[in-house]
Amino acid sequence: MIRLIIVDDHAIVRHGLKQILALASDISVVGEAGAGEELQYVLERTACDLVLLDVNIPGLAGVDLIKWINGAHPGLPVLILSMHAEGQIASRALKAGASGYLTKDSEPEVLIGAIRKVAGGGKFIDAALVETLVFEHDAEASAPHEGLSERERQVFLMLASGKTISEIANELYLSIKTVSTHKFRLMRKMNLQTSTDLVRYAIRHRLIDG
Repeated sequence: MIRLIIVDDHAIVRHGLKQILALASDISVVGEAGAGEELQYVLERTACDLVLLDVNIPGLAGVDLIKWINGAHPGLPVLILSMHAEGQIASRALKAGASGYLTKDSEPEVLIGAIRKVAGGGKFIDAALVETLVFEHDAEASAPHEGLSERERQVFLMLASGKTISEIANELYLSIKTVSTHKFRLMRKMNLQTSTDLVRYAIRHRLIDG
């Protein structure tokens, strides 16, 4: 039996995933969390064989959360289930220590197969991302956004998607001042002058839909 913890900040998504995974007799959902800090609490009290993780959650998230899991729970595989189909995001997650990456538009049988493979010690990459990972690697290696910290990158993508500083602060459980500081630093690192420049950059590098 594969004991699994689901991490996603949307309760309806967690519920849907549990219904899908109930179809597999060898998979058991033993816990769930909606934020990084909540996952830390759950992992301290729940034995599991795999973490099914959305990278965009409040609090500790993304690469930082993957690294924490690897450090605090060595050998515990992490399978990313994300709405993002960008090679850059998948590459960062895998480099941080995730064992697999697939998107939320995957078919249920693909998800179940990925869970079985990763829980068994294997690796899994969404087929739709393989070509992107291969051909975008060299082009993106020196892109300015690759120099952002995980939190700066998260704020960057949320700003590029049209969210205000107040909305980002609420979603990430940060102060408005902290989000503003992240914005200032990422704009400086990427040599961007205006919010319009930020959006154009994100579209040009296919980090968001244009």
